Amino acid sequence: MAAQGKKIRGKAQETVGKAKEKAGEITGDDEMRLKGTGDRIEGKARQAAGKAEDKVRGTAEEMKGKAEEMKGKARKHT
Repeated sequence: MAAQGKKIRGKAQETVGKAKEKAGEITGDDEMRLKGTGDRIEGKARQAAGKAEDKVRGTAEEMKGKAEEMKGKARKHT
C-alpha cells in the first residue's frame, strides 16, 4: 500500500510543480518556474519509485508462489 501512496503523492507533487511552472512563466518569475520544474521532476521520480516498488513486490510474491508449488511437488515425490 505504501507504493500506492508514493504514486499518489508523486502525481500530486508533479501537478503542483506544473502549476508553479506555468505561474512562473506567466508572471516572469524565474525562481517560481524553476521551483516548479524541480517539484515536477521530483514528483515523477516518486511515481517511478512507487511503480518500481510494486514491481519488486509482485516479483517477490510470484517467486514465493513458485517456491510453494515446488515444495508441494517435492512432497508428493517423497
